[in-house]
Amino acid sequence: MSPDSGATGGVIGNDALPPPCDASSRRAVGRIVSRASSSFRWAMALLPRERRETMYAIYAYCRVLDDIADGDETADRKRFLLDAWRKEIGHMYAGRPHHPVTRALARPTARYRLPHPEFERIIEGMETDAEPVRAPPLDTLLTYCRNVAGSVGVLTLATCGLTGPTARELAVAQGEAMQLTNVLRDVSEDAMRGRLYLPAELLAEAGIDDRAPEEVLAHPRIAKPLRALAALAEERFERAAALRNAIVAPAGADLRPARAMADGYRHLLRKLTRQGAAVAHRRIGLTSWEKLWVAARLGLPRPW
Repeated sequence: MSPDSGATGGVIGNDALPPPCDASSRRAVGRIVSRASSSFRWAMALLPRERRETMYAIYAYCRVLDDIADGDETADRKRFLLDAWRKEIGHMYAGRPHHPVTRALARPTARYRLPHPEFERIIEGMETDAEPVRAPPLDTLLTYCRNVAGSVGVLTLATCGLTGPTARELAVAQGEAMQLTNVLRDVSEDAMRGRLYLPAELLAEAGIDDRAPEEVLAHPRIAKPLRALAALAEERFERAAALRNAIVAPAGADLRPARAMADGYRHLLRKLTRQGAAVAHRRIGLTSWEKLWVAARLGLPRPW
């Protein structure tokens, strides 16, 4: 089979799997997922129950790590807690999960052959968030995007029945596009936390020498690096769309959630681009009606 087919190595039969997670672990994941955006829940509702519950457990894992990175603990304490999760993922792959989230992940990780390094990459990305971030080099920002979003994309596509080189490339391109969109959307909130993810090269091209987040966002030429970052995200959305069209999905695979998330985020990116420098001063998202329009365009149920 062609490496561009997106074929999987096959799911593991039920007899070889760890037992289903206990009810308390399922409830713990459900409580975390209840905090998710309506867009995420809408996209995941497209999946059959087993795959949907896998995605909920992956989301819960990311949410727990994100809460550590964004919490009020010291940087040293955050690193300690994130490293504890690195050990916990190792325990899960060794068949000894302890946390409710890893107990919920253990069976689908085996069933869908979810790759161990991708869970660790997410931790590496959160370790970046746990430290002060001030105008990183573009390559560093893209590595961060690969870790926190590309890895989730790889795990998502594997859950949906797609692995292989082209599927991985799609996951990384779409993950980078979505995370760059997040950077634009959250730039004002990040500044309040002392973070600035706008890359140094784009600030230099605009003649912005400051690195203090609030001073950068107040700069009269802030619109230029924001437009440049939006253009980078748009390029990656284009690449992801081309890769989705190139994949011949095997029987049982499902690209609808990936397409739904991409379309919603791309619509958000274009709204942020139209707003220009305003995104430097307030968080701008999609309204309920805009989400409904995206859902209707895809012929999907309403996203709430």
